Amino acid sequence: MYKNIEKSRVLKLKDLVDYQPGQVVSKTLVQNDKMGVTIFSFDKGEEISTHASGGDAMVTVLEGRGRFVVGGEEFFLSAGETVVMPQNVPHAVYGVERFKMLLVVSF
Repeated sequence: MYKNIEKSRVLKLKDLVDYQPGQVVSKTLVQNDKMGVTIFSFDKGEEISTHASGGDAMVTVLEGRGRFVVGGEEFFLSAGETVVMPQNVPHAVYGVERFKMLLVVSF
């Protein structure tokens, strides 16, 4: 079930989180044993260090540009671009500039 989001309204996902200087900000929209849906904003230079997920993680950049390292391979994504980070494969996310992304994890 969705939370932290208005229903029966047209929304711009990128507007659901604001930038904060020197921070990564997140807003969870769904979290259960089958999936997680989260919106993130990254200030320039901020990162989520290398880790692995218990499910496949699909990221779509909503605004700006980010760097994603997945299994040692580097990807630079801009608004509208998507990458899937496979389950149990180490990955990291870095704000090349301020950017926002949608993360959908399926378990």
